[in-house]
Amino acid sequence: MRTNHLNPLAVVRNLGILAHVDAGKTTVTERILFATGTTHKRGEVHDGTTVTDFDPQERDRGITIFAAAVSCAWDGHRINLIDTPGHVDFADEVERSLRVLDGAVAVFDAVAGVEPQSESVWRQADRHGVPRIAFVNKLDRAGADLDTAVETIRRRLHPAPLVVQWPIGREDGFTGVVDLLTMRALTWSEDTLAEAPVPDALREEALGRRRLLEEAVAERHPAALEEFCDRETLSAGTLRAALRDLTRSGDGLVVLCGSAYRNRGIEPLLDAVVAYLPSPLDVPAVRGEQGEERPCDPAAPLAALAFKVNATPTGRLTYVRVYSGTIEKGATVWDAGARRTERVGRILRVQADRHAPLERAVAGDIVAVVGLKSARAGSTLCAPDAPLVLEPPSAAEPVVSVALEPQRSVDTDRLASALARLTEEDPSLVARTDAETGQTLLSGMGELHLEVAVEKVRREQGLALNVGRPRVSYRETVGRGVSGLVFRHVKQDGGAGQFAHVVLDVEPAEEGFEFRSTVVGGRVPQEYVRAVEAGCRDVLAEGPLGGHPVTGLRVTLTDGATHVKDSSDTAFRTAGRFGLREALRACAMVLLEPVVEVTVTVPEDAVGAVLGDLAARRGRVSGSVTRGGSAIVTATVPLAELFGYATRLRSRTQGRGTFTARPTGYAPAPAEAAARR
Repeated sequence: MRTNHLNPLAVVRNLGILAHVDAGKTTVTERILFATGTTHKRGEVHDGTTVTDFDPQERDRGITIFAAAVSCAWDGHRINLIDTPGHVDFADEVERSLRVLDGAVAVFDAVAGVEPQSESVWRQADRHGVPRIAFVNKLDRAGADLDTAVETIRRRLHPAPLVVQWPIGREDGFTGVVDLLTMRALTWSEDTLAEAPVPDALREEALGRRRLLEEAVAERHPAALEEFCDRETLSAGTLRAALRDLTRSGDGLVVLCGSAYRNRGIEPLLDAVVAYLPSPLDVPAVRGEQGEERPCDPAAPLAALAFKVNATPTGRLTYVRVYSGTIEKGATVWDAGARRTERVGRILRVQADRHAPLERAVAGDIVAVVGLKSARAGSTLCAPDAPLVLEPPSAAEPVVSVALEPQRSVDTDRLASALARLTEEDPSLVARTDAETGQTLLSGMGELHLEVAVEKVRREQGLALNVGRPRVSYRETVGRGVSGLVFRHVKQDGGAGQFAHVVLDVEPAEEGFEFRSTVVGGRVPQEYVRAVEAGCRDVLAEGPLGGHPVTGLRVTLTDGATHVKDSSDTAFRTAGRFGLREALRACAMVLLEPVVEVTVTVPEDAVGAVLGDLAARRGRVSGSVTRGGSAIVTATVPLAELFGYATRLRSRTQGRGTFTARPTGYAPAPAEAAARR
């Protein structure tokens, strides 16, 4: 039944579809578009006919690469939906999407349960505080089991799963679900949904499952507990209200199930999105970096965040989430990052690669804007007379690089222009020129990430490129520090001179860079302490071992001296820079290499060969389980050893083996690996 809302924002849902690659995110999205009448034909990933995977590379590879936004309507609500990538190399696309979403649907494979990238995107959503519901997909597959999948969710993700549906039939015989709130059977034949009483054969099991749901909800929700104690049961209305509260607080996870490919379970999923996930009014007011609050109100001053930039043949599209206020066509907005005004040319409602023009966008909207010249992913757009800066999405550090050069020297400028546009669209890509070799290096999150980026340049710009072998991005850290290193910067060349005297201690730290001062008696004024820290940070880009970025160190300024006339910020920044550079040369430095957690799924008869191959790649096996005739091996492997692993794995398993990898950080590289870098 439809509900009339006084505030139009109450019927808006901004959500993402999250999951591991091949769990069925894009198919779920396609079935949502079909069920809501947005499309009139079901798109298929394997046919390359999906709405959201519209890029030629996505259709060629059969995976989602770029986050795609679509809008649809269901039961009087407008749903702005973003289909996110599931491959680890494109986790930065997920990060930028989660930054602007109010809720999410996490999709899990009913056979595999929680897979490595499922866990990664779940942790990303945790960091952003995004409420979620779960959809256990592919219940029609051989070996599918809802209880097993839910147990992996409980064990690996640690939420409290609240299962609100129970499947009717198993594997090929899966035909529908029992709704445990209404105690009705929902079955699908072709594309038709039928509702009926629960079959007698399932009634006892369904009542038991309903009782477990009531107990789990009452345990976590005070109002539900009160009713449960009074009546020893919970009404459907109380259950629904409690599930909504638990979802939005993160204290419970509503779990639904179905088979998106067979179009079973989509309508109840949409009902759950409307019932349980928050509207823009239900999320806290957005805060600026200085603590300013902007309510979700179209009449408030404008505050919007650009989270994606896309250069199309018809112009530059900037995707924005409007948190407060209103953007109108032709309006002037303030880009807080670039510190300049911009004019909004057009506003578009996005349907993947199709767009519908709008006159305005209000608080709670996710739209694309045409005409912005300086805005980047992470830019804040606000009212010129009420500026603020919103926290941008964090960008991941690249771990793999390739050298690029055009086959024709006359294309050098075109390549530079293409790479500039590429890195503008995807902040996790970094293009730079190697100071030693003069080569153009493109760095990204993995082999596939770079393959896609290079192919994009080739296709869109028509450039013939020579591409070098992938190389990992190393780091350097302090193994053994030094203390009491004295550096004295004195320069006198006429006029005012430069004088700075610093004493530094350098020691290992857990990660990143820490700076502190223990100077007493005002021997180094506070403004000069900040200059020393800035000088030290200048050094972190290139370490003494091989010019790699330096991380994992703590620098302490223990003493120093100034000159009444010649000391300045510049002098102390120079002293900090050269002092730390000298200190790092005196330290025992360690080369770090990126490592990844690899999950390999192979037939049981191929486990020995796979384990031997992982050992040869310096892998450390951390676990092995057997499930349904397949072995799942988990190991930590240096990223440099994984280049070409997919081909090797296929040859050792006659094409039956698969693997996934997710970054876990850096580890010391052995001497022989360091020598090969």
